[in-house]
Amino acid sequence: MPDQALPGPPLRVLVADDNPVVRAGLTALLEAHPDTVVVAAARDGEEALACALRHAPDVVLLDVRMPGVSGLDVVRYMRRVEQTQHIPVILLTGFGPDTELTATAFALGVADLLMKPVDPWALRTKVRYLYEAQQRHHNLERELRDLRALVKEHLPDTAPADPAAARIPEQPRRPSTRDGDRLEQGRTP
Repeated sequence: MPDQALPGPPLRVLVADDNPVVRAGLTALLEAHPDTVVVAAARDGEEALACALRHAPDVVLLDVRMPGVSGLDVVRYMRRVEQTQHIPVILLTGFGPDTELTATAFALGVADLLMKPVDPWALRTKVRYLYEAQQRHHNLERELRDLRALVKEHLPDTAPADPAAARIPEQPRRPSTRDGDRLEQGRTP
């Protein structure tokens, strides 16, 4: 089944791996899709951080174990910086399943953890899914900002600052009639 083209701007991916063969392979795999661009291919964690800040990618593919700054350290830093805190990250590891690594990665907010060698179809699917989810999130945020601006534009200037004070007061309940008994106005029993 051939990949379908994504509408809109291209999917921008940052690839970070200390192995040049893996970097080149991931880049080629991702760029084989017509709507995907690898904005940078970093060889270590420091370069990955700089590229994430410079290029603002849609998704980051990040090797866990790199010399110097590890992939987990890159994620820790990204989550503390407003510009990068919401960028989805897929961690890659060639060292097999590790429950401690998995727990740490997901606690940091990593979107996924894949074992090398990666399945090309699975990787492209995950990257595309994360991109589309991120686009939906941005669209919802934009709609929310627009709605808030619209509400603010239509609220009177005298609106109370406390939303609880802006509630519509409850109307007094009218007595109900039963079995044909009617209350007449102006009559007292």
